[in-house]
Amino acid sequence: MSMATRTVADNGQKQERTSMTTRAVVCRAPGTPWEVTELELDAPHANEVRVKIHAAGLCHSDDHIQKGDAPMRMPVVGGHEGCGIVDAVGDGVTRVKVGDRVVFSFIPVCGKCRYCSTGRQNLCDEGKNAGTGEFPDGTFRFHQDGVDFGGLCVLGTFSQYSVVSEHSVVPVPQDLPFEVGAVIGCGVPTGWGSAVHLAGVRPGQTVVIFGAGGVGSNAVQGAAMAGAERVVVVDPVEFKREMAMVFGATHTFDNAEDAAEFVRHETRGELADHAIITVGVLHDKVIHDAINIVGKTGQVTVTAVGNGWIDENPGMLIGYQRRIQGGIYGGCSPLVDIPRLVSLYQSGQLKVDELITRRYSLDEVNQGYQDMLDGKNIRGVVLIDHDS
Repeated sequence: MSMATRTVADNGQKQERTSMTTRAVVCRAPGTPWEVTELELDAPHANEVRVKIHAAGLCHSDDHIQKGDAPMRMPVVGGHEGCGIVDAVGDGVTRVKVGDRVVFSFIPVCGKCRYCSTGRQNLCDEGKNAGTGEFPDGTFRFHQDGVDFGGLCVLGTFSQYSVVSEHSVVPVPQDLPFEVGAVIGCGVPTGWGSAVHLAGVRPGQTVVIFGAGGVGSNAVQGAAMAGAERVVVVDPVEFKREMAMVFGATHTFDNAEDAAEFVRHETRGELADHAIITVGVLHDKVIHDAINIVGKTGQVTVTAVGNGWIDENPGMLIGYQRRIQGGIYGGCSPLVDIPRLVSLYQSGQLKVDELITRRYSLDEVNQGYQDMLDGKNIRGVVLIDHDS
């Protein structure tokens, strides 16, 4: 790590700030591999914090960006799950202080917009720059040879250090393991909240979850915690089906047809109350299967990214009064639900250690994503070295 002084414009006034270098994993163009490089990182501006990152999660969303499945301004520093220690703050920061252990929230929480003020922090207006990685004033904090690098979701956690808005961090207990904090920033609340908040699973219900990766495994946990009588998982990968049972699934199947037959028999033809789609890549068939497996007033909750389309006869929804609900961040409010999930983990009610299948270095990010695509991981985590 090296330090340098850089002159920047802040609110129309030129100020000198101390910048630094950081090793980071970047994607320069869609379809190109992740690459480890050294970037210049600005010091935090007003209402911003710099975090020394110790762990980052390998979420499928980053792979979608790298593959070009989802739009993103390039070049970009990858990573939106992370946990670390605040080591510098800009003027006016009140949410955290130097030395605090924090989890990154991939959607910032301003606390003032219409959505934050009505308990829907996952829809905060400040999340609008997730696809560009730029700060609200149109500037960036990562640079290399005069080129600006955005951070995924204005974070960029595949880096030794990152500068982010104070609205993008949530303080957590000092003894929370960094790798646990990393996945509690996205994969855990997105899946858990899909069952608890978006679907609103209730005791005695039947829930079918399509896809048992990092997000789906937490949808299983959420449905089980909410009291579902049957938590049915559909996933073609045997390892993921086995792990789903660890997280609370009652039955697992490798295909939707067998799952539908089972649900039809067990519910005496009433079908499932909920279907939650958490597959790695959304496609037409899984949407069709999910709609057909829920019964009257049943809900299909879509928590997946891909090119799938809802191409069904409206009568499929009207006659049974079915609903389709899209969701982001599992409908969670980060300032409320991240501490709640940490507490559930610390009390032994939420399984997080079991989610983490393998650990990687920054140099192994491409391998980590290949392992994910090969069905070897529930969640891979990058442990970030600060000695090199």
